[in-house]
Amino acid sequence: MDALEAIFTRRSIRKYTGDPVSEEDLRTVLEAGMNAPSANNRQPWHFVIVDGRDKLDAMMTVHPYARMLAEAPIGILVVADTSRSPRFFQQDCAAAIENILLAARALGLGTCWTGVYPDEGRVAGLRDVFGIPDPFVPVALLALGHPAEDRGRVERWADAIVHRNAW
Repeated sequence: MDALEAIFTRRSIRKYTGDPVSEEDLRTVLEAGMNAPSANNRQPWHFVIVDGRDKLDAMMTVHPYARMLAEAPIGILVVADTSRSPRFFQQDCAAAIENILLAARALGLGTCWTGVYPDEGRVAGLRDVFGIPDPFVPVALLALGHPAEDRGRVERWADAIVHRNAW
């Protein structure tokens, strides 16, 4: 699948077949995340691969919108090293996350991005589940797997939000 098709057809997937994701595909999506742009090339991201059922279940108890992990074979917890990028870790990790989502789509995989930071309860809960110390901050939780639904393309072009040379 080419890049534009992946962008235009990427959707949040909440239903998964449960089939395993190959190590090759997992490495590819993580490598895509690691190739994201970051402020001053600080690359503050870390990725916790979660494929143990006990940890996936624990994440669902901490995060109220992570129920899709009941079917997804893999969760990816994106964690920022705030000492590497104290001002821009959110943007840096968001760029890495988007690369992961698009790479997964290009490989025929499904994903769902759920926010963690700045929700203090989710941050504290996931720190506890995974033993994450300061200055590392859980930023987002991604579900990854083979989709059991096809959400199709949605047309999102809106003239009203495009401005040229002035507001």
